[in-house]
Amino acid sequence: MKPANIKTAAAAVLFTVGMGLVSASDSQAAGSACGGASWYALTSKTASGERMNAARLTAAHRSLKFGTKVQVTNKRNGKSVVVRINDRGPFIRGRVLDLSKAAASQIGMIRSGTASICYRVINS
Repeated sequence: MKPANIKTAAAAVLFTVGMGLVSASDSQAAGSACGGASWYALTSKTASGERMNAARLTAAHRSLKFGTKVQVTNKRNGKSVVVRINDRGPFIRGRVLDLSKAAASQIGMIRSGTASICYRVINS
């Protein structure tokens, strides 16, 4: 791509963002999003340095600060749980959270393994 085209493409991206046409970053900046979730129950260390404990109400998120509390709601049944972010992930397209087994159990997604959820940040 020629330098002039790069500048034009960059201007178009800035214009699109400025017009409010990009909604994913807007919702994440506001502290909420919807997408897929899965659960895991490993015993290794998490990205925060603590040992994973499947019996605790914790979750992995790609960018939220460790220690952030998030309310997660299963869209299928309306059940909610509050979790603490202590790990990084998920690394599968379309998923926004990986929940501990205990958290997954509270919102009724153990058997299915995955669920369509929405979350909102309670505190950070």
